[in-house]
This record gives sequence, structure tokens and C-alpha cells, in this order.
Amino acid sequence: MVSAYILIQTEVGKAANVAQEVDAIEGVVSCEDVTGPYDVIAKAEAGTLDDLGKMVVSKVQLIDGITRTLTCTVVNL
Repeated sequence: MVSAYILIQTEVGKAANVAQEVDAIEGVVSCEDVTGPYDVIAKAEAGTLDDLGKMVVSKVQLIDGITRTLTCTVVNL
């Protein structure tokens, strides 16, 4: 299982809607509105790194109001 944090920037006033839509995606474990340089942070899980990438590109990034994402894969050191 691969886990990652997805840091999301949104258009002004769209963070709440974006967070709701991201949270509804299969594989998203949690999703929160935050303050700072990013507006929403989601934790996602997938079977493989490729599956995780496909989720971000084909589902998350297509949500209206998202301007940028940064995916941070969790590593176990």
C-alpha cells in the first residue's frame, strides 16, 4: 500500500467545495481545509505508486477550482 499527502491550492473561495469533492474520491482517507500556502490537504492510499498517480491526475486534478497540486509520497525510513 502506498500513502501520500496531496497538497492542494484552490481558487479564492473554493476550498470548502474542493475539500468535499476530494474527500468523496475512492482512496482518499482524509481531507481537511488548512491555512497557509495550501488550501486543502488530503491523505490518500492506493495499491501502487502508479495507481496513486492515476488517482491524482484523473480524479483530483480535474476538480473545478483546483489550481495546483503537490503530491508527497510517504516513505518508511
